Amino acid sequence: MSLRPRRVTILAGATALALLGGMAGTATAFPNYPITDGQRRTADEVARAGVPLAELAPDAPDTYVVKRGDTLWDISKLFLRSPWRWPELWGMNRAQIRNPHLIYPGQRLRLVRRDGRAWLEVDGDPRTVKLSPRARASEVDSGAIASIPLHLIQPFLNDAVVLETNELETAPRIVSGREGRTLLGRGDPAYVRGEMTPRRDWRVFRNARALKDPVTQELLGWEAAYVGAAEYQRPGSTRTAPDGQAEIVPATVLLTSLRQEAGVGDRLAPTGPRDEPYFVPHAPAQPVQAQVVSIYGEGLSAGQNQIVSINRGRRDGIEPGHVLAVLRAGERVTDREDPARAQLRLPDEAHGQVFVFRVFERVSYALILDAQTAVRVGDRCTQP
Repeated sequence: MSLRPRRVTILAGATALALLGGMAGTATAFPNYPITDGQRRTADEVARAGVPLAELAPDAPDTYVVKRGDTLWDISKLFLRSPWRWPELWGMNRAQIRNPHLIYPGQRLRLVRRDGRAWLEVDGDPRTVKLSPRARASEVDSGAIASIPLHLIQPFLNDAVVLETNELETAPRIVSGREGRTLLGRGDPAYVRGEMTPRRDWRVFRNARALKDPVTQELLGWEAAYVGAAEYQRPGSTRTAPDGQAEIVPATVLLTSLRQEAGVGDRLAPTGPRDEPYFVPHAPAQPVQAQVVSIYGEGLSAGQNQIVSINRGRRDGIEPGHVLAVLRAGERVTDREDPARAQLRLPDEAHGQVFVFRVFERVSYALILDAQTAVRVGDRCTQP
């Protein structure tokens, strides 16, 4: 089966390229994450000319001290109208940058405005924090902050899957718990019928549901809802009963962690090797016309920090790190002053942004970064 999980590194880069300075002493200790030629050209251009004041966020602060729990996305929003435009921020402080993928709690960021343009600077040594009113310094937290709230998507990086075909239909399935129980919890044994190799770690899924394009009704894939993890205990077998009849003995697994109760009929798939994609928030290079297919967990609507799927994937040029605007279709209204009562369609309005973090062939998962109103199935997603 191709239920292959993924290991992720959220770049403390993306918007960090904008904000950090003077890290030459630590740069070699971290991997050299990729920066595209286009991103570098944009940064160089801004380094020469700065950013127009009109591109700054309306309430951009003069200074900001990075705190634990911050994300680079949130910090970028403080300074620019479009948080995904991190190469411009990088260029605002290009002269100070040594390692563009690191920013730490305790660093003080200062916005400099001059002649209708803006630059970003780091006050003092970015590896220390001045403790006022005493004139002494201490080392800042050594952990660079993440670009987006990693804890919100971590469970979906390895567990949520969309299959091209309904492979789970023939996967090993739970047929019973101890003493014939049909609902099972963490630490319970589960008896499984089907072909299982003696590998230690398995994942448990609910039967997959079809994902269909909200407009064309094309079958986009099968979404397998993650239930939990299981550990292989004993193989199944076939033996001869005292009456001479063949008797099937199911395999045994132990349910080690669960996101929801497991039950009879749930399917198992092996846990495979983990990939390590790199996430750099950025706008798509080409126009995107997508729609929300589903709210993860089968909700009717979703808000900030929830997960949605969209009807575009690898075949459409979608990639991890894409930031998309979410648009609500304009309502139909009647012009009551018109004797003919003309029917009007109001313009579509942007009401949020999503961050694509997992991409399949025809479907992608995205985190709602912000939403002014509830995101619903059918909402459009376009380049920001």
